[in-house]
Amino acid sequence: MVWKKLRRDNKELFPSESAIKDSAVFKASPLHKLTEEQEVVKKNIIQRVFEALQSGKRGQLIFIEGEAGTGKTVLNSSTFYELFASAEEQELEPLKCCMMVNHDEQITVYEQIAQKLGLIERYGNVVYKPTSFINRHTVDDPIDVAFIDEAHLLLTQGKQSYQGDNQLKDIIERARVTVVMFDENQILTTEQYWESQILNQYRELAKCQNNYFELKNQLRIRASEEIVEWIDDFTKKRKVSPVPQYGGGYEIRIFESPLDLEQALKGKAADENHKLSRLIATYDWEYSSNPPAARLLKYWEVMIGKWHKPWNRELDRELGKKEKRANKALSWAEQPQTIDEIGSTFTIQGFDLNYAGVILGPSVKYRNGEVVFDLSASYNAKAVRNRTLSDGSKQKFGEELIQHEVRVLMTRGVEGLYIYACDDALREALLQAMK
Repeated sequence: MVWKKLRRDNKELFPSESAIKDSAVFKASPLHKLTEEQEVVKKNIIQRVFEALQSGKRGQLIFIEGEAGTGKTVLNSSTFYELFASAEEQELEPLKCCMMVNHDEQITVYEQIAQKLGLIERYGNVVYKPTSFINRHTVDDPIDVAFIDEAHLLLTQGKQSYQGDNQLKDIIERARVTVVMFDENQILTTEQYWESQILNQYRELAKCQNNYFELKNQLRIRASEEIVEWIDDFTKKRKVSPVPQYGGGYEIRIFESPLDLEQALKGKAADENHKLSRLIATYDWEYSSNPPAARLLKYWEVMIGKWHKPWNRELDRELGKKEKRANKALSWAEQPQTIDEIGSTFTIQGFDLNYAGVILGPSVKYRNGEVVFDLSASYNAKAVRNRTLSDGSKQKFGEELIQHEVRVLMTRGVEGLYIYACDDALREALLQAMK
């Protein structure tokens, strides 16, 4: 009631409750009450960290695995903050802890949290991209604890400013304790691809140190178990199962045209309680960070027949200085102009939406009763190109990576999932599944 009264006086300073709860900073806040599962893991992490620091051990790895929506980011954020608070309460030497994530939007969120909690003021820079951390820290002077969110996004081969072979290995060497949050089903590019034997080495290292944990409870999707299973069937087993009649309040709809999808999604976004609803798509249309050159089009666009929409942050170029300044601290989906464009996995990974309007592009097809992934129809060069393995052989993992891409898109919606499929057979199979 107090908040509502303040909001009547100043809507800009006191946004709506739903706007706060939908914000990326609120969702990643370390001040949330954790679930029992998260609390158990958090206590174990803190105990292991202080044991390692007291004994002088190095190279300790704490490995937490969990699917999209199991609360890895909140657990990471909460544990990170509590370690600082605990060291201060015990009047210990100031801890040297860093938070890392290889994702531009998530870095911004962590920087905001660190700023709001006074961590940057007291400890200096505590949030890094992995390459920056590796370049600025040495093996001879390790920090106390390195936290890595979305560790599946770490590079497992050299690229531009990173000249090493494996970022996780380099970070472990520069920290006494390394805490990683990992989801194998969200690896999206060849340079992030983990060879199974190398990934298992890290899992086994954590298990040997009694430092391996799994998060299993789905916290993002507010749906019945049957709905979660339906999404799993599509994104993991490549099956189009009948859509369950009972959704537990979660809404799945299939559309016959992209225009119908857009109109329905904008209808949801017009409601204050669902305004974090956006269109997102598989990476099946051309895009570059440079504006289109010798082309008639003003933007890079998703084009389906006569229907088309700007693609991947294109509308940002049209904003004035004031609007850009207002958007600086906001994730892609929170920015008002993005209701009129389409995002990809690279803009939405790690974030929630109220309703996710997912366009399954030409790379996702339905043939002989199975969902298949067509590499030739994808514009995601980072997924479809060859990967050189540790034994020197070259191999493609594009089908697997596009499958991961589809899973990332289809697990964004908290309250609902709206789908349009470009492939006629897939669209028909989905429409039949609704019946």
